[in-house]
Amino acid sequence: MPALESLDTKFERNGVTFHANLVKLENAVLILFYEGSSKLGTVALAMPGMLEEKVGRSSVLLGGKYLMVSRALAERAVGSFGKLAIVSVNTSIEEPEALRIYAKLLDDLRQTQQTS
Repeated sequence: MPALESLDTKFERNGVTFHANLVKLENAVLILFYEGSSKLGTVALAMPGMLEEKVGRSSVLLGGKYLMVSRALAERAVGSFGKLAIVSVNTSIEEPEALRIYAKLLDDLRQTQQTS
């Protein structure tokens, strides 16, 4: 059985380190966004769309905070990787700032994946 392929990236601001860890599967990506130590947070799932749509449906599966951020990141991950995306967001910053920081980390993961 082959090992899971994973990518990691991080961003530091004001002494806080924000992380993104991506696990690539044949038909999906699992991405954990968190600050500090790794923790599971609000979990969202997004599916690729049919035909011309890049993103189909998305839904929050678990959690009550950061609903918009987790869904937005899951939908963005589908657009970036073209696969089912499961995303977890565990952070303490405000949602708009969280979306900016973690979207940047998602872009970094996509660029790293393209060069490897």
